Amino acid sequence: MSVSQFVMRRPDDWHLHLRDGHMLGAVIGHSSANFARAIIMPNLVPPVVTTEQAAQYKQRIISRIPAGHEFEPLMTLYLTEETRIEDVKAGAQSGLIKALKLYPAGATTNSDSGVTDFDNVIPLLESMAEIGLPLLVHGEVTDSDIDIFDREAVFIERVLHPIRNRVPDLRVVMEHVTTSDGVDYVLSQGDNIAATITTHHLIINRNAYLVGGVKPHYYCLPVAKREEHRLALVAAATSGNSKFFLGTDSAPHLDGAKISACGCAGIYTSINTLNCLAHVFEDNDALDNLECFASLNGPAFYRLPVNEERLKFSRSDEPVSFPEQISVQNDHVTVFDPGFPLFWQHEPTNALEV
Repeated sequence: MSVSQFVMRRPDDWHLHLRDGHMLGAVIGHSSANFARAIIMPNLVPPVVTTEQAAQYKQRIISRIPAGHEFEPLMTLYLTEETRIEDVKAGAQSGLIKALKLYPAGATTNSDSGVTDFDNVIPLLESMAEIGLPLLVHGEVTDSDIDIFDREAVFIERVLHPIRNRVPDLRVVMEHVTTSDGVDYVLSQGDNIAATITTHHLIINRNAYLVGGVKPHYYCLPVAKREEHRLALVAAATSGNSKFFLGTDSAPHLDGAKISACGCAGIYTSINTLNCLAHVFEDNDALDNLECFASLNGPAFYRLPVNEERLKFSRSDEPVSFPEQISVQNDHVTVFDPGFPLFWQHEPTNALEV
């Protein structure tokens, strides 16, 4: 049955890139307008590797939140082979550090400081398991002999499953899962593993950036895969299953860095994510499960309270418009174009139901 409006709790973003400096100032308002909280990625230059650095970065974020916006940055540390157990425990106990992020070295933007020998971080992972601190994994191997479209499946086999066998109590989030292999693995395991799914991976497959010419604004890491994998992600996200929740992986890059001989990977979706998601869930007769995916499942896994504020979504007769680009210094960041008109818009409301 079609509906023209619905109410849901204000959502959170469980995987967000805010960058720093001018870029942070340009993009923070879109996230703080739409989300109550967000897990902040630590792959700055240099990366956020200590609790002190995370505290400083959090303050820089808070200082740029527009007046009138309520938004809580949830901080993470970039896991390296030199990460100190004592620092992680102290950061977690203080409430500042909500997770550690595992980047295999060279897997994505600013990941050169990532882990090369996973045996070196097992003691730290064991300590994280003891205190219940989640490990967020960028689930790709970086071996040059592995096809880029197979790197998630190989990561599960060679890295993730062996780590979880050695540290079975470790709580893990497979970030921005992109394949049916990833979905199936998460579904086959216990309650201590979950997965985030991005907005853009629910909408695009690899044709989006390869057919009719290379389209850099649809290039991201992990790359979008075949249509069968996109459909598996849609099925998981719209199912209401508590193991899957929203992590936009919204990742702004200047157009000058995207449109180049070695273009950066990342898609900027913070500004129109909720409108896109409402379209996807409506298209799959699953609007009733959007609140689970965007507002309930993430807090449950992170053991945080759900947001009390509500948003009212309304379906307009005319498409909702968004800027094609946002200005940053002397350049621009291109906004994600889903390839179809968006009719859902939202606003805060105190109503519990419509």
